[in-house]
Amino acid sequence: MKIGFESMEEKVLPNFKGGEKEYRVFMFDDENNKIMKGKLIPGASIGYHKHEGTSEIIFIISGKGRVLYDDTEEKVSAGECHYCPEGHSHSLINDSDEDLIFFAAVPVHRVGK
Repeated sequence: MKIGFESMEEKVLPNFKGGEKEYRVFMFDDENNKIMKGKLIPGASIGYHKHEGTSEIIFIISGKGRVLYDDTEEKVSAGECHYCPEGHSHSLINDSDEDLIFFAAVPVHRVGK
């Protein structure tokens, strides 16, 4: 199945999950997954949140920033991937002076399937 982000409407989510500024995203969403191409402008962030019933994989396409992951902090940049397993918490922060563009997938975990 092809997912054409370029043909989707961009959503603007202010203060997403308690973050700073806005999260701009093209999102495919069904009962099994959220698959997104997102952008954080300089100074923007996705707020710190816990994954319950889901996990998240974030691949940085361009730019750089940092991830708060449980009780650690990790720098991320283009070509790197961050993984937040179910039961863990994280936040993505653009602390640079360029846009942070990334691809993210959030699969739903179902017991017994």
